[in-house]
Amino acid sequence: MAKLIIFSAPSGSGKSTIINYLLTQNLNLAFSISATSRPPRGTEKDGVEYFFLTPDEFRRRIANGEFLEYEEVYQDRFYGTLKAQVEKQLAAGQNVIFDVDVVGGCNIKKFYGERALSVFIQPPSVEELRKRLVGRATDAPEVIESRIAKAEYELGFAPRFDKVIVNDDLETAEAEVLKAITEFLKS
Repeated sequence: MAKLIIFSAPSGSGKSTIINYLLTQNLNLAFSISATSRPPRGTEKDGVEYFFLTPDEFRRRIANGEFLEYEEVYQDRFYGTLKAQVEKQLAAGQNVIFDVDVVGGCNIKKFYGERALSVFIQPPSVEELRKRLVGRATDAPEVIESRIAKAEYELGFAPRFDKVIVNDDLETAEAEVLKAITEFLKS
């Protein structure tokens, strides 16, 4: 039976790097395809990178209870996970991997229970996180500070996850995550 693996982490924790590593490990993992109300960018295609919905269509589907989790990032800009899409991927025998915020991660775990493993990637410290975000040189100082404030809030959710992996050393963190997921998929 296909399973679900949920990843959440503060920005700059190394979550995307760890997920990309896992996708190379022959675990039959497939990304959950999210829905969004933003228009496609560049070569993005509906049903490949995202399902592109109008804000009204998104609201209608929220009202119908079609989402496992969703977030209105700012007015009329929604992101979410459609139950039907996840069920379709599971029915095809894929182990579905999620990269979601902490609240979304908790919601998906609650919905699927033991069929899902929730993993929280934690930075070694808030200071280290700040150093990484500054080192990326992609964000203005005020954006970094807002990401740090959000990270401090998100760190409070770590105990609600099945596994907390501290990404102090990337290779060690990748090995720990791989071991946890391999064991979970075999169980």
